[in-house]
Amino acid sequence: MSKVAGFFKGLVWGGLVGSALVLLLTPYTGEDLKARVMGYIENVQQEVKQAGVEKREELESQLARLRAGEY
Repeated sequence: MSKVAGFFKGLVWGGLVGSALVLLLTPYTGEDLKARVMGYIENVQQEVKQAGVEKREELESQLARLRAGEY
């Protein structure tokens, strides 16, 4: 049981120290970092939406060909 407790203790301390180092050493201000993250998230959302639209069009065309008896 002590090995498991030691592992979790190390995990928590490592997370705290790592988080503190990231906050201290990041080259961006809080607002700049927030804007960059939000821009990245918006970009990913747009790409996922576009991929969904393209896949839907592909599947609809396949369905139309199946209904027409082309396969």
